[in-house]
Amino acid sequence: MRSAAGVVALLLLFSVFQAGGQPVDPSTFVLLPVKNDPTISFRIWFKTGSHNDPAGKEGLAYITGQMLADASTRTHPYAQIIDKLYPLAAGYSASVSAEMTILSGRVHKDNLEAFYPLFRDAILLPAFTQEDLDRIKSQTLNYLENILRYSSDEELGKAVLYNDVFAGSGYGHVEAGTVAGVRSITLHDVRAFYVTHFTRDNVVPGIGGGYDEQLVTRLAADLGKLPSGLPIKVPLSVPVRINGFCVTIVDKDAPATAISMGFPIRVLRGERQWYALAIANSWLGEHRNSSSHLYQVIREARGLNYGDYSYIEHFPGGGMRNMPPQNVPRRVQLFEIWIRPVPLENGFFALRAALREFKMLVDQGLTEEQFQQTQTFLKKYVLHYAPTTMDRLGYALDDRFYGIEGSHLERFRKMMDEISRDEVNAAIKEHWHYGSMRIAIVTKNGAAFRDALLAGTPSPISYATPKPQSVLDADKEIAVFPVRVKEENIRVIPVTSVLER
Repeated sequence: MRSAAGVVALLLLFSVFQAGGQPVDPSTFVLLPVKNDPTISFRIWFKTGSHNDPAGKEGLAYITGQMLADASTRTHPYAQIIDKLYPLAAGYSASVSAEMTILSGRVHKDNLEAFYPLFRDAILLPAFTQEDLDRIKSQTLNYLENILRYSSDEELGKAVLYNDVFAGSGYGHVEAGTVAGVRSITLHDVRAFYVTHFTRDNVVPGIGGGYDEQLVTRLAADLGKLPSGLPIKVPLSVPVRINGFCVTIVDKDAPATAISMGFPIRVLRGERQWYALAIANSWLGEHRNSSSHLYQVIREARGLNYGDYSYIEHFPGGGMRNMPPQNVPRRVQLFEIWIRPVPLENGFFALRAALREFKMLVDQGLTEEQFQQTQTFLKKYVLHYAPTTMDRLGYALDDRFYGIEGSHLERFRKMMDEISRDEVNAAIKEHWHYGSMRIAIVTKNGAAFRDALLAGTPSPISYATPKPQSVLDADKEIAVFPVRVKEENIRVIPVTSVLER
């Protein structure tokens, strides 16, 4: 039997578009004209995300987003949409983060007239069929129960860390939700969420590339046919205070040990201290950069894994990216150290090595040489962050989210000429701390790892090939580096329970 809210949502869904609505104010658009670009990029931002998921329906924002981008419309069944997009060499998709849902698409301007109605109808005229919902829920559950749990230990560890850091807040679950939450989602839930959150007052349209002004007018009129309704304001997610090391060990029949650790930080992109921290973070663990310190210590000098990185912003899908993602902003950010899987026998050693290097940075700061080298590197490296129009459009939307006047990427390079070493070290002292952080470990025989942590058992390392004496001397210190964890702050959980609720 349908609930009253479900009936209301259904009636609204099938009646609201007949009213015509008022065009979206073009001044709200984010526009990035590129005259010589033969393609047109769309990023339609709705101010909603996983932090809007109702309790017990974790994953609803994600499912709704996929029901727009990966499902039938009232004008075309899903299979027909795929057939129509294929010869256009074009497509559209949805990405859902904590506070942002993006419907994006890209097409050659010669194919715009064939592509645009399909993209428009995905946003305005979703069919919301049970068949599509069943398929998308099945795909999402497969991701949570199988892919995330069993195909990528490092992504699993990052998800556990994320959920632990933000437990009890709107950020307290991964964007795809929980197993129980996804299973509970009904077609009426999706319809109600769409009518409530995908409104003309809650949208920021973005267009980039070789478009003309007529497209802006057309899109403004079409998006004006969305339901009316003001944005739903969600209180700021306030993470629970971390006292000491708080450790979650995921017990799994894994071939290696994956480690993620970190804590929430309040400094946000656009603030001067953010750019100071960006310098410190780049020296410590710039993503995919072999010159960064953690990479040199753990991979290069000791050959323990594929890479070791750190972040001052949420960085999902690190294993699939070379550069920072766009459109995953949030009002509270995450500092994270990511140790990619190491041999089981070296798990405790790798944890100690990373914590030791981080502690030395917090205690001592950067030297003048380290500061200058990193500052010079970043000023050039940031030029690679957004090589395409679609990427730059994504950054422009993020600029709107953070209230950055002009361009974050331009401000980034400008700050590299202004920030001093003293500012960097002061930002480290203010925003980074050693000894109070959450640690997520995915490993085999989790009870044994827990016991070693509690006992402070030495973790010496051996090598198949000779190492320099400087490495061997440091190894002796690392093997006994103190990682003091209270028994009440450590838990071992089976992999089957992860992301369940």
